[in-house]
Amino acid sequence: MFSAREALQRLRDGNRRFVSSLGNHEAPHKPSRPVELVQEQNPLAIVLGCSDARVPAEIVFDQGLGDLFVIRVAGNIVAPSQVGSVEFAASRFGTRLVVVLGHTQCGAILATIEELQRPAESQSRNLRSIVDRVRPSVEGLLKTELRSDVNALVRHAIRANVSASVNHLRYGSEVLEQLIRNDGLLVVGAEYSLETGRVEFFDGVE
Repeated sequence: MFSAREALQRLRDGNRRFVSSLGNHEAPHKPSRPVELVQEQNPLAIVLGCSDARVPAEIVFDQGLGDLFVIRVAGNIVAPSQVGSVEFAASRFGTRLVVVLGHTQCGAILATIEELQRPAESQSRNLRSIVDRVRPSVEGLLKTELRSDVNALVRHAIRANVSASVNHLRYGSEVLEQLIRNDGLLVVGAEYSLETGRVEFFDGVE
């Protein structure tokens, strides 16, 4: 079992490998190992990320089969099912690192900003449930000078949304709170750059 810090270093190293391989179309793919994973899995990290097709965690962190327990949902929001999934993996597999992975140009953030500025009457209840969970991270920013700079507003809103999800996991689950307090579970935020391929860790990373 990896400690939280060991797992974090593995992800950082993997992301560096991924960034260095960009543009190298002959870079080999990791070999699969499905047979040895039939009976068990020991993921080194739990990643709660966005469903955006451009941000596959295993590729971004250069990890293989069985290395990551990945939960994906638009806007990397935290709802009961996501909390339960994190609790399951942390308790069942002993995984000690949880990464909430946001990304630049996040469509869920953009949709929330648009909804707050121009409410859409035709928006479905299901889509609105995502927007409503992102909304608290954006509303406060719209009351600042950032409202006049859309690009800066989006950048700050993405970080604020990741931080909100991190805090929800840290303080919204008795199971996770106990694992943090007694067993070294670490919950951190991160942002993947669509432009460069780099992942920047923050919110709990020294």
